[in-house]
Amino acid sequence: MSDQLAETATTDATTEVAALRDELDRLRAELAEASRLARRANDRGEVENLFNRYMYLHNAFQDEQIVPLWVKEGTPGIRARYTNAGQYTEYESVIRYHRGRPTPVGKLILHSTTTPVIEVAGDGETAKGVWIMAGTESGLTDPEVAEESPDYMYSPGEVQGKKVWAHWVWCKYAIDFLRQDGEWKIWKFRCYELARAPFEENWVSFGEKNQHAFDLDLMYFGDDGKPVFMPPADEPVPSAYHPYSPSTRQVLEPAPPVPYDTFDDTFE
Repeated sequence: MSDQLAETATTDATTEVAALRDELDRLRAELAEASRLARRANDRGEVENLFNRYMYLHNAFQDEQIVPLWVKEGTPGIRARYTNAGQYTEYESVIRYHRGRPTPVGKLILHSTTTPVIEVAGDGETAKGVWIMAGTESGLTDPEVAEESPDYMYSPGEVQGKKVWAHWVWCKYAIDFLRQDGEWKIWKFRCYELARAPFEENWVSFGEKNQHAFDLDLMYFGDDGKPVFMPPADEPVPSAYHPYSPSTRQVLEPAPPVPYDTFDDTFE
């Protein structure tokens, strides 16, 4: 009888040990999954903060502080695109936009981004995000400089002897991010202007006559209100994009990112 009791005790102990091992394996798997989800959530927050920081600096004309937000020089695949005039695929040409950007007296830029969709890759090395932006842009232009642009770009009258341009503007952004040296950096940047309109005009009638503007690579307006254009692009755009027109239908561009494991150039 004692032998049977001993055998039963041994069997019970073995079963209990096996159960404990199973429980331990389950807890380890849960901990690993919780750590993975926490890391991904933290990465998403860092990516969103990175682009929001970009926008705050851009609104304040602090572009020299934007430069460190980009990947470092020599990083393969860097890209920036703003219009149909071409895209920039070399570090120096991408960063040139942020070098020496003026802060004209009386100029206001207030871009507010919203509706983010952000996905961090399963391997944790890249991330993708899209945003919608609504904002205002305004400034003063010397009358002789204003003569070089269509009258419909400006508001009636003058302020301080200068022509006034005051626009509503709506854009979309599609950005790829790269984890570099343990930090998230902007890697591939694309801005889609959706629509704009002077304060006194609606975006429908303005969109009808302003389609040509998206084929010009405007960099910014200088201290005198004169437009400054980007240097020649490194390469042509793979396909053209056009902002709102009363003669066209809206399309899903860019498409919001979906969960993915490794990088794919979906915003090209």
